[in-house]
Amino acid sequence: MGYADELFDLTDRVVLITGGSRGLGREMAFGCARCGADVIVASRNYDNCVATAEEITRQTGRTAMPYGVHVGRWDQLEGLVDACYDRFGRLDALINNAGMSPTYDSLSSVSEQLFDAVVNLNFKGPFRLTALVGERMVEAGRGSIVNVSSTGSIRPTPEILPYAAAKSALNALTEGFALAYGPAVRVNTLMSGPFYTDVSKYWDPEVTRRQFEKHALKRAGDPPEIVGAALYLVSDASSYTSGALLRVDGGIP
Repeated sequence: MGYADELFDLTDRVVLITGGSRGLGREMAFGCARCGADVIVASRNYDNCVATAEEITRQTGRTAMPYGVHVGRWDQLEGLVDACYDRFGRLDALINNAGMSPTYDSLSSVSEQLFDAVVNLNFKGPFRLTALVGERMVEAGRGSIVNVSSTGSIRPTPEILPYAAAKSALNALTEGFALAYGPAVRVNTLMSGPFYTDVSKYWDPEVTRRQFEKHALKRAGDPPEIVGAALYLVSDASSYTSGALLRVDGGIP
């Protein structure tokens, strides 16, 4: 191995990625496997998890376990964690990637059901999952937890307020959990900006073009461009990084 290979080596480590069957989560799952990790691909759609896991194993030779779970439902998360430890005996990294930001006509039209669903998936679920996994990682003496946030958490706009608030709360969780579970466990925020994932299909082209003119790189990211930052936070390359917020957003103003 060269120096960089050793720094980012995840050989025989076990990584759980929520929302891992598509979008940025899928890219991160493949990235971890290509660096030697076995991965758990978790999302609500079990069939998509199976398809992604099979492709990961076929392309990388690593074990990929599919698991169907709704991260926003508190009572399903202990079963997910137990299943990971039953299969692999440990977790070395957790990537809290699952999230959603549904559209609405106006702020007054936001229903309690929609609000609760956004908060549950983007904030409550990651809190519970981090608590369950973090305590076991402390017992094992090591681990890395990555909370995938959004630039909306620091640049909230009217059309994403419940989502932005939930992601801002997730940022706060990162710092608190880093203190709670350090020094054995590192907890960091990976703050993503606009990427060409499924949600980009609904962007207004003209509005998007004007927005990107203000960004340093003047474009959205391609999903594979999230992988380098994720690998940094999951691997020993970030051994002195905890409680941090790493922006991967093309240079938003």
